Amino acid sequence: MGINLYHDAGTRPSMSDHGRMQTPRPDVAGRPALGPDAAGWTAGRPELAESHLHPRVTSFRTRRSTLSAAQQATWARLWPEMGTYARDADGPVPPLDIEAWFGRSAPVVLEIGCGTGTSTLAMAQAEPHLNVVAVEVYRRGLAQLLSAIDREGVTNIRLVRGDGVDVLEHMFGPDSLTGVRVFFPDPWPKARHHKRRLLQPPTVALIADRLQPGGVLHAATDHAGYAEHIAEVGDAEPRLRRVTSPDSLPISVQRPVTKYEGKAQHAGSAVAELLWEKQP
Repeated sequence: MGINLYHDAGTRPSMSDHGRMQTPRPDVAGRPALGPDAAGWTAGRPELAESHLHPRVTSFRTRRSTLSAAQQATWARLWPEMGTYARDADGPVPPLDIEAWFGRSAPVVLEIGCGTGTSTLAMAQAEPHLNVVAVEVYRRGLAQLLSAIDREGVTNIRLVRGDGVDVLEHMFGPDSLTGVRVFFPDPWPKARHHKRRLLQPPTVALIADRLQPGGVLHAATDHAGYAEHIAEVGDAEPRLRRVTSPDSLPISVQRPVTKYEGKAQHAGSAVAELLWEKQP
């Protein structure tokens, strides 16, 4: 299988929040028109939100939560500049104008399922020469990351709320990404739920298409069965080859150990780090 076990790890945190749709706002600074409002999608009817926004089988669960007053204030102040949505009332949005959004031209790394952004923030701070686009479905996780970005004064992260497959398919073009990171996606361990796993052959093929030659797919999971699945799917994609020397890659693959991973170290959970690069 060829899985590298770098260290012990734990489980991902759970985030949540869905709300209602509203009329898209005008385009701001090269970003697509925004769709759902700051409250979320389809208030009180998350099953309708998911069926309207994500008709395919999705890899995430429907959850709800609220923001603190401080998080809400930060969201209202910074989201119009630093955040956008993968869909609006009419469906998927057009491709991003990354250079306009970040105000510079730089290699782009896409992180799908950033959670509360612990790894996102630390890795972006360590690599200020990269433009990092973090994708998450749940508003509370994005709000926590947005607050951390504000507190630390980080300028090279932008946020997208929505489905990672939508982002890959509609917001980026071929050969546009230097890296794609997928850390601790929901393993959907029951066999009948395996179809909901994010890293399936079509998604990995889409990632391979969006990566530049030499670009990196970095996945990590603490679920042994999902690690085997990811390894098989990644190795079967003809445009990708397994990384043998991480030191030669265009992006860092050193993740910070989150508190969730630290807690699970005592439980003996091992994390599998899986790395591929796109062949020339």
